[in-house]
Amino acid sequence: MSKGEVVLLDCWVSPFCMRVKIALNEKGVKYEHREEDLLRRKSELLLKSNPIHKKVPVLLHDRKPLSESAIIVEYIDETWASPTLLPSCAYGRAKARFWADFIDKKIWRTNGEEREAATRAFIETLKQLEEALGDKNYFGGEGDAFGFVDIMAMGVASWFHAYEKFGGFEVADHCPKLSGWLRRCKQRESVSKVLPDPEKVYEFVVMLRKMQGLD
Repeated sequence: MSKGEVVLLDCWVSPFCMRVKIALNEKGVKYEHREEDLLRRKSELLLKSNPIHKKVPVLLHDRKPLSESAIIVEYIDETWASPTLLPSCAYGRAKARFWADFIDKKIWRTNGEEREAATRAFIETLKQLEEALGDKNYFGGEGDAFGFVDIMAMGVASWFHAYEKFGGFEVADHCPKLSGWLRRCKQRESVSKVLPDPEKVYEFVVMLRKMQGLD
């Protein structure tokens, strides 16, 4: 379904870019993908399109730039009508935004704790997310359908293998329902076609930690 030129400034390993790609795929939107080299030289287009944060993802729709993954995914949902990603009722949309915020603030961000303590905190946070999932197949857009919160969580989940290797644990051992959700998401074409190789993500994180002097 076309509504003008769509360009995504992307980075293969970014969980935030992954969200945008999954949303575009769910909507069946064709887009041009432009890979950014964030560690060496950011493009002039990126710097011009996102002058405040200078980060990906940036979605250019008819040359009009948007940044921040949650904002972009909501924009995609409003611009391309079907399938809907956010619930139709105001309360449902508010709850979805709450969990999206929870994912970014509690799961993605680290607080510099010693590794063992950080791993324990990470697992407890995953358990809270699993409780929100309950017995549903997905966190849901409309009803039990794959939707906004699933997309937000799936981006971060693409790094779970790296978290497991650093922390010496398995998500499935602590959060079996969340692990089942992850398997179901990976079976969706919109997700599977954009997921990076978990081992390559791990290798990237190792390199990043060395560059930051953490290991």
